[in-house]
Amino acid sequence: MHNPRRTLLRTILFAAAIWSMGPWLHAADDQATRPHIVLFLSDDHGWADSGAYGDSYVRTPAIDRLARQGMRLDRAFAASPLCSPSRCVIATGLMPHRNGGHKFGTPIKPGLRTMPDYLKKLGYHTVHVGKFHHAPRAQFPYDKIVADERAAPEVLAAYDGEKPLLLVVCSHYPHTPWVKNETYDPAKMSLPPNFVDTPETRALRADYYTEVTIMDRLLGSVLGVLKRRGWEDRTLVLYTSDQGANWPFAKWCLYDAGVRVPMVARWPGKIRVATTSDAMVSLVDLLPTFLEAAGGSTPKDLDGRSFLGVLTGQTDVHRPVIFATHTGNDNGGPGIANHCPTRTIRTATHKYILNLAPEETFNTHITGCRPGSPHYLAFWDSWVARARTDPHAAAVVDAYLHRPREELYDLTDDPLERHNLAADPAHAPLLQTLRAQLTAWRKSQGEAVEDR
Repeated sequence: MHNPRRTLLRTILFAAAIWSMGPWLHAADDQATRPHIVLFLSDDHGWADSGAYGDSYVRTPAIDRLARQGMRLDRAFAASPLCSPSRCVIATGLMPHRNGGHKFGTPIKPGLRTMPDYLKKLGYHTVHVGKFHHAPRAQFPYDKIVADERAAPEVLAAYDGEKPLLLVVCSHYPHTPWVKNETYDPAKMSLPPNFVDTPETRALRADYYTEVTIMDRLLGSVLGVLKRRGWEDRTLVLYTSDQGANWPFAKWCLYDAGVRVPMVARWPGKIRVATTSDAMVSLVDLLPTFLEAAGGSTPKDLDGRSFLGVLTGQTDVHRPVIFATHTGNDNGGPGIANHCPTRTIRTATHKYILNLAPEETFNTHITGCRPGSPHYLAFWDSWVARARTDPHAAAVVDAYLHRPREELYDLTDDPLERHNLAADPAHAPLLQTLRAQLTAWRKSQGEAVEDR
């Protein structure tokens, strides 16, 4: 006989059982739907030096294919034009002075959380492969760290897939010392107008391109493993570089060649194919973006802000301005160490740079390394020699070695930042506005600032 009370009791008990299993069922669902995240970070790769960004000579099939399958961001910027400070920003979501690692090789502040810690709390298995260039290591608690970047495809192929994966692959390429070119024709290369065209420049440019292609090949291998494992559709892949290339007016400098970086992202079903974005984003925004993609939220005290909405097409704007800093580095000895701190604010159309030690000669590994050093680049000596008789070469060499206190550039008319407008009365109101904005931001970062 049907007993309504017994039926009701069974229904209640069944509902209670399902309710009690809710957290486990939800967790299992999250495990299945949250994406794997692959961050591929190259070292010293100039933003424009790939087919995806318009260089028709360099061979970068993996980057180009990734761009066709996802989004190319055209206004992505590093927070520092130097390796370890830039990587500390990526890992912490904090700008250089707030995370403490603003000078080359300096550790982040004690107690700060970093990308592997945040993602582990969200249930991710975290792996770092390749160049590990931030300190102290204890504050970067990856589940697995592999030093050899060439192992990245094998590490990915061997992963059991039990948890969503954060895989950070850090290639040493195309950082110096560059391998010897055997495939590129130096005569066929186009050089930037602010270079001095010498045989040494072309030969070393070909070496640099060779390393870009080696790096791209590793990226292609990682992407190939994702495809073979059937993980393409559930993986957010983001390719970028830590800062600009090791050429004059790039690495160590706050010009666009130094802080503008390539950035290409793919997430099938989330990011539309073959799209581009002019939204201004910073590498400080990577951590919050990954957190949101993983189903988490951004802590309120971070400097970074998620640009997942840009990637998914929900918005085409992100930051109204970009800030970046350079403090310097001591490694390398006299004539090589850089003690020329600089700060910048960049809008969509203009850039203001403040050089805090304009009396210092701008020396770097480019100008200071001598024959015998693995980082010696012979092109610089050829520029100096040419400068003795060539006015263009003399102007380029002088512009690299000596910086005024203030620089202001119209990026629309002068994308290579060669014509300083800081002393132009017509631009005085803009100069004052940007100077004030930069000063206020520096103070907010905890930097000691003297008001002018």
